[in-house]
Amino acid sequence: MDRLNLQPGHLWPEIIFLALVLLLFLASMVKSKKTAEALLKLCPLAALAAAFGAALTFYLKSELFFGTYRVDGLSQFFKILVCLGYLVTWFNSLTQKTVSETQKPDYYLFLTLSAFGLILLSSAAELVTIYLAMELASYSLYILIPARSRSKAAAEAGLKYIIFGAAATALALYGLSLIVASQNVTFVKALAGLDWSISGNPLAATGLCLFMGGMFFKLALFPFHFWCPDVYQGAGNETAAYVATLPKLGAVIVLIRLATLLSPETEISTILACLAAASITYGNLCALAQKDLKRMLGFSSVAHAGYILVGLVPGTAEGLAAAAFYAMAYILMNLLCFWVICRISADGRNLTYEDLNGLSARSPLLALTLAIAAFSLVGLPPTVGFIGKLWLITSAWDRGFDWLVIVVCVNTAIAIFYYLSLFRHCYTEETIPVGGAQSLALDTGAISQAGALLLGLLVVVLGVLPGPVWNVVLTASKSILP
Repeated sequence: MDRLNLQPGHLWPEIIFLALVLLLFLASMVKSKKTAEALLKLCPLAALAAAFGAALTFYLKSELFFGTYRVDGLSQFFKILVCLGYLVTWFNSLTQKTVSETQKPDYYLFLTLSAFGLILLSSAAELVTIYLAMELASYSLYILIPARSRSKAAAEAGLKYIIFGAAATALALYGLSLIVASQNVTFVKALAGLDWSISGNPLAATGLCLFMGGMFFKLALFPFHFWCPDVYQGAGNETAAYVATLPKLGAVIVLIRLATLLSPETEISTILACLAAASITYGNLCALAQKDLKRMLGFSSVAHAGYILVGLVPGTAEGLAAAAFYAMAYILMNLLCFWVICRISADGRNLTYEDLNGLSARSPLLALTLAIAAFSLVGLPPTVGFIGKLWLITSAWDRGFDWLVIVVCVNTAIAIFYYLSLFRHCYTEETIPVGGAQSLALDTGAISQAGALLLGLLVVVLGVLPGPVWNVVLTASKSILP
């Protein structure tokens, strides 16, 4: 029992989301519509309570369940982000009509179950536990993605995600078996300091690369990205907003913990650097040719997965903190983009660039916040995207990966062309396409305006005053290094 070290006070986010899962399971079974609606309204309250619980336990450090579960500053930081993304997704779903009323209890149940898996993944400190938490978060997405009513594209997207997800799962499991065979232990803490070089322990190095491949699938890193643009395009807007953000957080926290096993001198670090460069370049070049906004954001996420990997390559506390900070920046930027998309697309249709024409006249606040998101995605000051990229390239500079910094800078220039098209269509294009989204009434209610303003302020304020958050993630990153 001493090794179990069960401390409920350290597990408030987990307890709250587990209770919410049970209540939503009840809501999916009851026949009373009023009872179901009342239970569904508990979702945002539970998310806020879980985020508050994670904040209260931010500076605690403990290992629970025989060392398989670790509560520390880094895990709580990611749990707060998961709660934020879940809350935004819930509000997005209120404005979309892609999920029928009869399916909503089931939709929220699986959405919550996926978020619960990501919360577990944030604290998982053992490879089998990581795998189980990852699958818990993933299985729900297999149901959420094709939930778009009467859409063949959603069914196709769901099928692709299942097929590629199964392949990634097999890859991760095979890698796990090689690690166990070569190192005889699965605890991340115990794996630190062991030999992970290809020349010294090729079996362990191969296993670690394959296990990371399962995380690369969630992160949509090239060449594990094939599902990403099609899933974004086929899924409902609110579901795409979730898939584009939260599952990537789970992959990032796992990769950060695994990166503590490596040093810049190992061959795996060089492999990661090459994958980062390829993903950044491929994602940006493909995004240039897109007209569908969600498909563009899909290829954009491939590029941003490469940016996050830049921080993991050096294996230093600064690099890990930069990756964590940029993951937060990426989540905020994309949540803001999808928030505006959901407010423009009242009937749940996919938007193109032309659907943004004249948005500045129809809703100045939505146009402004979308422009802020675009500037941040490019990496222009004074946004959080700029300071995030600055810390990424600073962490990789003079660590033997100066060429990777050059790749990041060149691709940032390339990304200007398609990100600033969002701004151009909102503010300078006046031609209204026949039958476009302009024919629909914008959602400009109080919640819509408040959400856009809050997310937009977060993107700007964290770019101007990033110090407090940076200090927190830097301290947390130092605490997990061996």
